[in-house]
Amino acid sequence: MRIFDTKKLQAFPFSERHKNVFFQVDEFKIRIIELNKGQQLSKCQMSSYVIFSLVSGEVEVMVNNENSLLKEGELLVSEPANFSMKAIRASRLLGIQINKQKF
Repeated sequence: MRIFDTKKLQAFPFSERHKNVFFQVDEFKIRIIELNKGQQLSKCQMSSYVIFSLVSGEVEVMVNNENSLLKEGELLVSEPANFSMKAIRASRLLGIQINKQKF
């Protein structure tokens, strides 16, 4: 068992995003994402299921061209899709990628 303080985890810039993964096993990985107000994450195509948990702030999320506003304390769950994100306020998120296993 491990306990993580999501408000104190160090977040690295996009150019070092691999360092933001703080837990990884074969089935899933978890990363911390920190965005300044107005900062945007580039569009990306996720081939796995994804969960975004907003620890603090507010972000606009686009999933397959559908816009949603994610507020502090909310959780977004999505099947594999095209994503982009923009911080309305300075924000801190957890991104959880779940590896889809074939049965």
